[in-house]
Amino acid sequence: MGKNPQNRVRLRPVDLARPHGLSTQAVRNYEEAGILPAAARTESGYRTYSPLHAQALDTFLALLPGHGHPTATGIMRAVNRGADGEAFRLIDESHAQLLEDRRTLSAVENALRDLGSGAPKPRDPAPGTLPPGTPAPGEPESRPPAPAAPAPAAPAPPEGPTPTPIPAPTFIGPLADRLSVRPATLRKWEAAGLVRPRRDPLTGYRVYGEAEVRNARLVHQLRRGGYLLEQIAPLVDQVRAAGGLEPLEAALGDWRSRLATRGRALLTGAVKLDAYLNEQERERQSRGVLRISS
Repeated sequence: MGKNPQNRVRLRPVDLARPHGLSTQAVRNYEEAGILPAAARTESGYRTYSPLHAQALDTFLALLPGHGHPTATGIMRAVNRGADGEAFRLIDESHAQLLEDRRTLSAVENALRDLGSGAPKPRDPAPGTLPPGTPAPGEPESRPPAPAAPAPAAPAPPEGPTPTPIPAPTFIGPLADRLSVRPATLRKWEAAGLVRPRRDPLTGYRVYGEAEVRNARLVHQLRRGGYLLEQIAPLVDQVRAAGGLEPLEAALGDWRSRLATRGRALLTGAVKLDAYLNEQERERQSRGVLRISS
């Protein structure tokens, strides 16, 4: 029975490294990490590789963009020791994470649409000045706001839900009332770093400026969508870093593009991995025939 051509070709570490712009030390490191199968050794102790090793390296580098280094390493370690089921589980987790990221992006986009344009920018109140409905000094922040004087009838709103502007700056009681949450909830969001109200220098009350009212509404929308505080925190950080919602909308377009790139990379890695698994199987079968015939 003829030998597998893979076993007749000897490659040096540099032969694997050069096509990818890697160092020979990187190739050795990949072998030691289990990303490549163990190399054969010459009588002098030098490593020799086969085309299967070159294919393993190609596969690992194709997996990297979609899965990241730790998961790509885990996949290659698993298939090299014959634990294909473990490799498939890791692949499933990457696809599940991509789907979750897509859902998060969709939730953020929906939350931004729900926020609407909001109210016009008011000026910050002078220190110690309390807006209507805010408790006087010495009274608890969470006291329900006093009923406002009746306002003239407004024109009927257009059909369909429209976001209700929340005047800013405001205090914790009025803001909690407009969001239909308890003041304790706003304090919890503050402890988690999701909102950062300043303190009035005279009364010590929390003052929510326009940016923090916006953040509170964003958190509220995402919590209604079932997202945990630890999942919301990075999104609020992105809003702060972008300087508001309008710059973030451009960042969301980039986010959408990166998710598409990741999805395509997962497909590319899958094609390479499938070819590598097929070649592994052919080599195993060839070795099995040789052992039987010997």
